[in-house]
Amino acid sequence: MTKAVSRVCLQGATSGIAALALILSGATAALLTAQPARASYAIAQYGEPKYPADFKHFDYVNPDAPKGGTLVLANPDRQTSFDKFNPFTLRGNAAPGMGFLFETLATGSSDEVATVYGLLADDIRVASDGLSTTFHINPHARFSNGDPVTAADVKFSLDTLKSPRAAPAYASYFADITRAVVVDPQTIRFEFRQRNRELPLLAAGIPIFSHKWGVKPDGTRIPFDQLTFEKPIGSGPYLIESYSNGRTITFRRDPNYWGAALPVRVGTNNFDRITYKLYADDTARREAFKAGEYDAMVEMVARNWVRRDVGKPYDNGELIKREFPQHNGNGMQGFVLNLRRPLFQDVRVRKALDLALDFQWLNRQLFYNQYQRIDSYFVNTQWQATGTPDAGELALLNPWRKELDPAVFGPIPKQPDSDPPGSLRANLLQARALLAEAGWVYRDGALRNAKGEKFEFEMLDDSSGAALWPPIMATYQRNLAKLGITLNYRTTDFAVYQKRLDAFEFDATIIKFPDEQVPGTDQLEQFGSKSADVPGSSNMGGIKSPAIDAILRALVQAQTLEQLTDASRALDRVLMHGYYVIPQWYSSVWRVAFRRGMAWPRTLPLYYSPNDWIPSSWWFTPEAAVKP
Repeated sequence: MTKAVSRVCLQGATSGIAALALILSGATAALLTAQPARASYAIAQYGEPKYPADFKHFDYVNPDAPKGGTLVLANPDRQTSFDKFNPFTLRGNAAPGMGFLFETLATGSSDEVATVYGLLADDIRVASDGLSTTFHINPHARFSNGDPVTAADVKFSLDTLKSPRAAPAYASYFADITRAVVVDPQTIRFEFRQRNRELPLLAAGIPIFSHKWGVKPDGTRIPFDQLTFEKPIGSGPYLIESYSNGRTITFRRDPNYWGAALPVRVGTNNFDRITYKLYADDTARREAFKAGEYDAMVEMVARNWVRRDVGKPYDNGELIKREFPQHNGNGMQGFVLNLRRPLFQDVRVRKALDLALDFQWLNRQLFYNQYQRIDSYFVNTQWQATGTPDAGELALLNPWRKELDPAVFGPIPKQPDSDPPGSLRANLLQARALLAEAGWVYRDGALRNAKGEKFEFEMLDDSSGAALWPPIMATYQRNLAKLGITLNYRTTDFAVYQKRLDAFEFDATIIKFPDEQVPGTDQLEQFGSKSADVPGSSNMGGIKSPAIDAILRALVQAQTLEQLTDASRALDRVLMHGYYVIPQWYSSVWRVAFRRGMAWPRTLPLYYSPNDWIPSSWWFTPEAAVKP
């Protein structure tokens, strides 16, 4: 329903939304310098891995799942076309499914948090001082062209992603990995700027590609940021078979895929082919599903689930609807206000805009009471701030008392409620008072500042949301109009929308932050001052706060679970009191519709997205062999 803010394409490298953190680290050189290290098949950021060294497969897969068939899917996100295969550069839109082509040194499991298991690597050594990690590459690992995966390729991948030719978010995300050292052809050591328990996992999650990608027959190289439809040379389970018009792409399972028997891959990648068809809008996508053009649809809109995902194909059982429970930490979703605009730099103004959103009315009238209000950046996790700050949080907050709003040291703010005894009128009266304090008063038919300028702003969206957002925006516009504020809702095609977001050329927009199982380095990219002025970064709101920066440093440097908890809750508390985002809503279930004859493992993963889970772990039963 909303655009994921994160530009870091680890999703393409790790087969899942929840796999931002991955694994490993060690150091042969550290051994040579008398730095003790420990070797392992897996690593957990805190505690111990769930699965033993001799595990055969993850619990949430079916090791006996039949292989075969062609899975056809529609737009996995709001993107409606593609103009390149390279998912690691800023300009353009990469084809969906590119994650099928790239493996990482290790991969996360979907039933535990912040734990990863060897994939390209068969041995992980983490230096005792925490400042390096060494991976030994599985000698059987191969790229799609048949070449062995070498330490030089791993180094090339990291150096390329941190270079100016890759999307700037990568340089920020991997900033604390200072360098990769080739110890021998099968051994790579990553050295870190500081001790950080997440860094071995980040190193393990680097998507690996061959140094030959982009090399022409004459030996010259196409610059990385100019790679478009040159097929990537990765080590993943699928190959690009065909594509057409920037709207359709088909992947074929690599018959020579080297890792099929690995415990982390048993029971996965069951389809012979996977095809994505991109539709111009949500209505066309839904009608195509009813017509049998593709096999499964993840429904993100409650109204559609109740009112539009119906009809003869559902009545006769050809299409099936099912809600799957999910335990993901739900990332923030909401209207992001661009603080680079003077209009939004006063927190009282931002809070007033929050008060004007009537979630309870929307949930009753438009959402069929299927949603809950978001009240944290880490909803449904132990990292969510509650009540008043405890001693651990105060230790991080107290040094910034002069900068922070005194309210930060009190209860966590509650989102406005219009259900009795509350009311929208009471919320708008409070908003009007806050706006008056900030210098905005109603005169001459509009809310105006001391210069006489009208309070007017634009909500930017891409055209894929044309069927969803107008009634929601109309309600919000009506509420703001009662305050004298004019909100203009503007839609544009995805390519233009993406370009404007990358350049921060918007007043406000609709954003879904990535789900968070364990907060980490990605928070620097989303909320750190250094990323606020980097084009294409995930700091969409332009947040620049020394206090937040200090809390972020504590978060990424946390050495114990208690320290991470304190820092995460302190961060959540400051962000919520800052009203940088007008929070929206979330669901505790995934709504999935699929064609009869599709099957999935008996044990469900805990932390997952159906857009990744379906192509990675589902399969066709015999009755699905012939499509209607």
